[in-house]
Amino acid sequence: MAILDAAAIVGVDVAMAELVTAQRGVDKTHCLVNERTSIHHWLKTLPQGSAIALEATNTYHLDLVEMAHDMGHLVFVVDAARVSKYRESLGKRAKTDACDAHLLARYLEKEGDELRQWSPPPQLHTQLKHLLHRRASLVNSQTSLRQGWKDEKDLRKGFEKLMRRFSHLIKDIEKQLKQVLIKSGEMDQVKRCQGIEGVGFLTATALFAAFLRGEFKNVDAYIAYLGLDLRVSDSGNKSGRRRLSKKGDPEVRRLGYNASMAACRSATWKPYYEKKIGEGKARTEALTILSRKLAGVAFSLMKKREEYDSTKRLGVAPQT
Repeated sequence: MAILDAAAIVGVDVAMAELVTAQRGVDKTHCLVNERTSIHHWLKTLPQGSAIALEATNTYHLDLVEMAHDMGHLVFVVDAARVSKYRESLGKRAKTDACDAHLLARYLEKEGDELRQWSPPPQLHTQLKHLLHRRASLVNSQTSLRQGWKDEKDLRKGFEKLMRRFSHLIKDIEKQLKQVLIKSGEMDQVKRCQGIEGVGFLTATALFAAFLRGEFKNVDAYIAYLGLDLRVSDSGNKSGRRRLSKKGDPEVRRLGYNASMAACRSATWKPYYEKKIGEGKARTEALTILSRKLAGVAFSLMKKREEYDSTKRLGVAPQT
């Protein structure tokens, strides 16, 4: 369905307390409380099959996204960075909630046919992602506290007790991740990924959770979803610097990078890593390339439901 054929094209600026909505072709904006009852009443005023664009804002957008989808509207969760660039390209000087709502509606009208419509993620994906992010939050807090308290001596005993409680909670989350996977019957997929040198349980779980999010046509689509694909900026005879798009979940990329640091010391992947270093790649760049390679192998294993074999090419093995 073309966006221009939608019954109404709507942009929504999302905040924790309120939503500001704007409909294409209508100057007036509407403000409502960001809670389910108000959202439901507002959605009922829209024509069936309306197209709605909004940016992801922590978790504050989820009620609107899920309810709008359930009511038959077309929902698009758009990239905030792209919308920001779009604003700049139009020469917009003002940035208010109302302006952003109108901008989102305009962006959807002009670019909507190139955007991917939002669909509900599988429940298992949501559970795994939630637990992985909770764990990451605890680890970050624990690390930050240790750095800030490293010179504290008088309260050391109580502080170490607190750190042990952090560690226990982190282990509890890891146990819960295993229980969720066992209950779902998908632990085999995680174990397939764990067979890859350097890939531990957490990284394997993150890669599997990402794999669950959609039907990826090929490994390149999966790599792009992880944000490990490259931005290319070439013009004429000039070859610009390549950078990661970083469009996916940063926690998956962090875990993948850690896995590459372990994999680069293995007999299987060390030659590939050293080859990249020999080509003039910096250590960080070579490790990032290796993490992309590991993710590609994991995708092949999960897609084909095959066990890992370091001697098999799989199209993305070390020899390629």
